[in-house]
Amino acid sequence: MLATGLLEVSAAEPSKATEASQGAGQGAPGAGGNPAPEPVRPPGFACGDKALSGTGPGFDSSREHSEQTAKEAWLEKAKAIYADATWEAAKDINMTCVKQGLYSKCFATAIPCGAQKSSAAAEPPAKGSN
Repeated sequence: MLATGLLEVSAAEPSKATEASQGAGQGAPGAGGNPAPEPVRPPGFACGDKALSGTGPGFDSSREHSEQTAKEAWLEKAKAIYADATWEAAKDINMTCVKQGLYSKCFATAIPCGAQKSSAAAEPPAKGSN
């Protein structure tokens, strides 16, 4: 019998335990509930209009390796849109992992962002002459 479980990890949201431990004992005004400031973006920085997804070739015995291969697959697709795309600069980051026994398969999903449109994304699609 195989058991399948779904684990979700979102890099965009810090854990509630971390927030609670950081907020404990701090009486600073505005410390509770205020979102972190947006990172400084370079001129011309933009984000795509839809999320891309990437995953590794199959189930892996190492969850960390499965997450890494999912990010690499996502980055390959993201660089086709923005040449300077990175996982860290992406918007709406989500890492979902499925566990089957001792093996994991992860799916990286995010909206790519960057300042340099790739040459493939900048060119209009070629029209076929049928």
